[in-house]
Amino acid sequence: MIPAHTPYDGTSKPFAIGLKQAEARDWIELDEHLEAYLAEKDRLYAEIPDKVFVAEPETRAAQQEVLDLLVAHLVERYPETYRLEGGRCVIAGSGRSVDVTNAGDNPLIAASKLVQEDLILMRQGENGWRLAAGSLCFPSSWRLTEKFGKAIHDIHGPVPGFGPGTRMNELIARMFDKLAVLVERFNWSVQANGELYHPLSDRQRLARSAETDSTFSCADVAAHAFIRVERQTLRKLPISGDILFTIRIYLDPLAVLARNPDRAQLAPSFAGQLMSLDRDQLDYKGLTADRDRLVGFLNGIASAG
Repeated sequence: MIPAHTPYDGTSKPFAIGLKQAEARDWIELDEHLEAYLAEKDRLYAEIPDKVFVAEPETRAAQQEVLDLLVAHLVERYPETYRLEGGRCVIAGSGRSVDVTNAGDNPLIAASKLVQEDLILMRQGENGWRLAAGSLCFPSSWRLTEKFGKAIHDIHGPVPGFGPGTRMNELIARMFDKLAVLVERFNWSVQANGELYHPLSDRQRLARSAETDSTFSCADVAAHAFIRVERQTLRKLPISGDILFTIRIYLDPLAVLARNPDRAQLAPSFAGQLMSLDRDQLDYKGLTADRDRLVGFLNGIASAG
């Protein structure tokens, strides 16, 4: 199994903005795990709907705009998988179809049930760009309900170097204001299981930082560690002027790097990125207690060539 994206190879630095322009045709990524992701979204919507979806009432039109743009893109880009039929978007081979003509009060939910990406709607206000609506089924150590309604600088408050008053925060605000094309960025973390739904409250993050306990239950880190890669895109919606933030999660067992034909380059680059993190950054990623063991495993892969 070859990972789809490897930002830990040095191409995307941790705790950097790292935006680059993306091709419009590559807005949404599709792979053989589509059904598994959509099934997990169905489960979460059924069991904990209030934790995976939020929306301000005034965002319905923008939500519909997202749904319309997404359906048009999917039908054109992936015609072998998506087709329109009687007001519904049919997903081939899955038995799934989503009503895209009468999507109810929150069309963003319908949009989210078509793709593997999570969908976050950002709206500009007096306090800057805020999280006005979102479907977040696969959070990477944060909680949607805690961030709902907050401006970017407050959302990024716990991130080292990105909180209110920082240079990074000012750069992000200007970037949102001037956004004119589709852009993408990558982020990565390491977790102790293969769960897509991986929430963490700000309080839990602080407790984790204070305790600095191992994330892994046994000494064999490589047997349990998963690399969690986020591909994020940003695009400004042409009608509402809101910004749609998509987050696509890729989960790869750390052990697969040992079988990767590029392991001699990937492993030392990954180890180097881990070694470059300072204490605050390690605490934020929950890697303070495990960094050295992870680096040891990666160095072993590199030396095995």
